[in-house]
Amino acid sequence: MKKVNTVGSLLNTEKAYIAGFLDGDGSIMLQLKRRGDTSRGYRFMATICFYQDTRHDKTLYWMCDALNVGYLSRRNDGMTELRINGFTEVREVLELLQPYLRFKMLQTEAMIRACSILEIGIRKLSKDQLLQIVDAMIIIQSENYKSHRKKSRDEILKMLNMTP
Repeated sequence: MKKVNTVGSLLNTEKAYIAGFLDGDGSIMLQLKRRGDTSRGYRFMATICFYQDTRHDKTLYWMCDALNVGYLSRRNDGMTELRINGFTEVREVLELLQPYLRFKMLQTEAMIRACSILEIGIRKLSKDQLLQIVDAMIIIQSENYKSHRKKSRDEILKMLNMTP
């Protein structure tokens, strides 16, 4: 269920708390997913994810209500996630939290740029805009701590049919 966004109504201390939580126990992800149900064969997905042990997940419920966006899910490994998806939603939340972030500034700036471009609509994007999104993806994934293999710039360009 998508909520109406009233992101701007938080107190500065609440924004700072959520930003600190994102800096410590959160992820910013811009992914390129293969899709057989589109003529392009792919789609972009922007996500902010907060993680917390399920025994202490009340804070995630508060953040979901405070931000008025996202959804919660309990994983089988004892963790709960608050996920925020969508170009506009992710951009608005990151713009709200940006002044308070310390560790995820590069990812935030890259994601805001990418989401601003992607909000135009994938069919309307120029080759230059797609390259800007690819560059943002590389910045975001290079700053993330993840053990899984990441797509290289060349692999991303190949998926977008932009190889020379």
